[in-house]
Order: sequence, then C-alpha cells, then structure tokens
Amino acid sequence: MDIRTLTGELSVAPQITAADLPALRDAGFKAIVCNRPDSEGADQPNFGEIERAAQAQGLQARYLPAESGKVTDEQGAAFAALMAELPKPVLAYCRTGMRSTTMWALSQAGQMALPQIIERSAKAGFDLKGVVRRIVNGGKTPVEVADATHAVIIIGGGAAGISAAASLLARSPGLDIAIIDPADIHYYQPGWTMVGAGVFDAATTARTMASVLPRGVHWIKSAVAAFEPERNAVILDGCRVVKYEQLIVCPGLKLDWHGIEGLVDTLGRNGVTSNYRYDLASYTWQLVQQLGRQKGGGRAIFSQPPMPIKCAGAPQKAMYLSADHWRRTGVLSAIDIQFCNAGAVLFGVADYVPALMEYVKAYGIGLNFGQTLVSVDGPGRKAAFSQARPDGTKELIVREFDLLHAVPPQKAPDFIRVSPLADAAGWVDVDPGTLRHKQFANVFALGDAANTPNAKTAAAARMQAQVVAHNVLVARGAAKGEAQYDGYGSCPLTVERGKIVLAEFTYGGKLAPSFPKWLIDGTKPSTLAWLLKERFLPPLYWDGMLKGREWLAKPEMVG
Repeated sequence: MDIRTLTGELSVAPQITAADLPALRDAGFKAIVCNRPDSEGADQPNFGEIERAAQAQGLQARYLPAESGKVTDEQGAAFAALMAELPKPVLAYCRTGMRSTTMWALSQAGQMALPQIIERSAKAGFDLKGVVRRIVNGGKTPVEVADATHAVIIIGGGAAGISAAASLLARSPGLDIAIIDPADIHYYQPGWTMVGAGVFDAATTARTMASVLPRGVHWIKSAVAAFEPERNAVILDGCRVVKYEQLIVCPGLKLDWHGIEGLVDTLGRNGVTSNYRYDLASYTWQLVQQLGRQKGGGRAIFSQPPMPIKCAGAPQKAMYLSADHWRRTGVLSAIDIQFCNAGAVLFGVADYVPALMEYVKAYGIGLNFGQTLVSVDGPGRKAAFSQARPDGTKELIVREFDLLHAVPPQKAPDFIRVSPLADAAGWVDVDPGTLRHKQFANVFALGDAANTPNAKTAAAARMQAQVVAHNVLVARGAAKGEAQYDGYGSCPLTVERGKIVLAEFTYGGKLAPSFPKWLIDGTKPSTLAWLLKERFLPPLYWDGMLKGREWLAKPEMVG
C-alpha cells in the first residue's frame, strides 16, 4: 500500500483491496472512506467487498464516490461532514488518491490558508495548484492557463492508445506525444479467457504501465475530467489543464456492474464470477473445477448483455472452455449448461454459426435468446432474466444456478458520454473510415470508445492505430493521402481446449481471413488457430502491436 499523510487525522491512498484491511487496522486506522465509483477499472474491487472486509476488522467504512476530475464543492462539504463523524485516523482512497486529496482541499477552503493546502498536498505527492486556481476563480477551472502543452495528446494507455503512440513514432520519430492515463498496470485483456480456463496464469496478462509505454512518450498519470475541444484543451483530475494540437481519444469502455441488481454484492462469491475482471478470471477456473467435482453435478449459466460489448465472443468462449473441461473429466452429462443471450443470434456473422452450433449440440447447451440478466441473488443462487413477449410486455424468468458467469452491460466512460465529442448514444462520434471526429477536425478516436460499427476487439484496435497515426500526420502536414479503416475485427472463438474458430470480418460481416483457407479455415475449428491464440498472439501483442510493428496490419490508402 502507498499510504500518504495529509494531516494527523487523515491519510490518502490509491485503490486498496480487501486483503489490505488487516494491515490498515494494525496501522491504527479506525475508518475507511471510498471516493472511487465502482466499475471504473477492470481490476477494481467494488466498495461492498471493501466494506465487508473493513467491518470484519472492526473498522467503519463510508462510500462517497466522485467522478475523476469532477469533485464538487458539495462533495467537499460532505467529506468534511464525514471527517467530523468518523473515528480517527481515517484513510480515504480512490484510484490514485487525487480525488480524496481534492475533497480534503475543498473541505479546507476558507479554514486553511491556500499555500498550506498546496504545501501539504505536495508533500503527499499531489499537485493541487489547479484546485487552488478553481477555488480562487469561484469554482471554475480557467482553461486559458495550461499546465502542459503537447503536439499530440492520447487519452488512454490501453491497447489502442499505446499502439497509436507507437505507430506515430514509427512514422515520425521525435514527435511530441503525451498519453494520459491514471492506471499503474496495463493488461492483456484477451488473455483473461484463457486464465478462466486454467491455460494462462493471470500474472502473465499484466505489466506495469511504465514498462510498455513507447520510449519518448510523456506519461501524464491522471484521469480526464472534461474536454474543451473549441479551445484544444483537456481538463484533468485536480483541475489541471493540458492543451494539444491533435487529440486521440481511446479510453476504452465502462463495465456497468451496477447495471445488474445485486451483482456487485456477490461478485467473487456464491458461485458468481466474470472473466471481464482481472481478479475474477482465476475464480472462474476455480468454480469450473469445483462444479466438476460436485456430487450430482449442477447448473452453469453464462450470460451475455445487449450490444455493444467488448469482445462479443468472450461470453461464449468461457462457456465452451468450461464445457470442454467437464467433458474431458467425464462429468458433462451431469451439468446443465444454459447460455442466456440478450441478442437474437448466437454470433453476429452467420458464416461462423454452423461450427459453433456443432459445439452447442455436443455440449448439450441450452440456448436462450432475447434474455437479459437483470438481477442476481447470490446467497439464494438465483438469477433473474428479462425477456420481451410478442405483445411488447416483459416476462421475468428466474433460474437457479451453481455457477454464474455474468457479463455486465457496457457503455462509454462517463467523461466521454457527457462531452462535446459524444454522439447521442454516448460514444465518440467519428467517421467510420478515417476515424476523424465529425465536428472537430483535429480530434480522432479508436478502440472501444469510438462509435464505429465494428467488433470491439484488440484486433480492431491494431488495425485502427495505423489509420489514426497516418491521418494525424496528414493533419499535421507531415504525410499525404488518407488512410481508411475497413472495419476489420477478429474474434478467436475458443470452442475447446486445443481448437479455435477464428472469426475475422470487416464492416457488414464480410469475411476477411488473414491466412489462406488451406492453412486456417476460419469457419471451422482449427488446432493451428489455437496455437496462434496460445503461443503467438501474446508476444505479437507485447512485442509487435505495442511497439509499432505493423505486421499484417497495413491500412488502405486513398488519394
């Protein structure tokens, strides 16, 4: 833990885990305050888990969440009220500690001299000059004063952001680029399906952010609060302002765990898991093995929410690999497997469905289309699904389970949805070919946050990164022509351990195989495709995609 002291009664810290609570108790803390909303990160424990662990250690816990960079004066006042109420000393935490420190600063405005607020926060490692400017400016952040300026600013240090930065530097070495991302860890998320099947160890899918950033790229370790595209400005957590000449937006999407009633309270317990969270993928494998040993078998339910979602094939990948394990251990016949899909089809590109249906039949999977998971009763081991009737009314279907692999609904991050960059649905509004914003010519977007109608996969980001890199340089007068993204996406459907249906397609579901049919026929299960997923794609990701090496990823050029 990285505990930083602000006063004798208050310390702040980055995200803590339930396992940290005994040490916090031993350090003398009496209360915990969470200032981070649930569902911000794929590796984030929800507040319910922290609260239960705190109570078990005799500590009080309170929840006062704030969006990054959007701490209000009212929240500052609420923080002051909590500090007056709770036993001391108190530990407040968020993703990095910045929001907690900002709340403290706002709670002290008018009571403590501003230079003293700056000094104490600086000693704790937080730059609150922007917050002080806001206090002096009557609650508004002055965007005319920039804390930093860069030629290109990239929002997000995930697969899309780092790939875009690396591709830009491959074309224009020395270009002034800054990546804005508060995360300490970068994850290879496509590997979590394999973790959930016992093929990969979770630790192999994580590396420090500092180790994967391209050399020469500036890292602004902060969260984004708002955009001022008319002024070429981004407002950060702590009310700091950075300005740009070109902006690339790729923060990923938000997993809305709270969109399913009761899910947050039971994740990681009571047989409820999800490969969409780093710390739960290993629990998936644990549950799969436990159910296989359970006398009399049981029921396993795999859910899929409405589109769009990250990697649309992932929910059924988990299902197939689990079923394959049960088949290999001779217990498949004793396990009732149900796939509850909010959509109307098994997979969105029809050419791959016949091969998938062969596995559905072989595993005895029950298909339930048009059913959306709406609530979970973990202790009661019951899941409720909503299904539309022909007359337009909705029916609630309750199913008991021994294992529930739940996938949450997904949407654009909050700071994107409320920004001038968003379309009516909340996604960044870009041209589907050039990936340039439809209103702001010096803004581009790629990855999961863009409103392009492609599959939201790392393979799509790999192709999009080169398109954005070229078109950004065109906008800067450093390149000619126009690169076009054709909608390419790939979904390696792990139908059994050792075989994959390698789905590759562009806009409109047009097949786009990377290999000749005699080598890998993507519409049929392939051992070679499994080797590609298990052995070659991880190094291709770490040492190719994130390094700007554009193997099999040249964009189409126009003009």
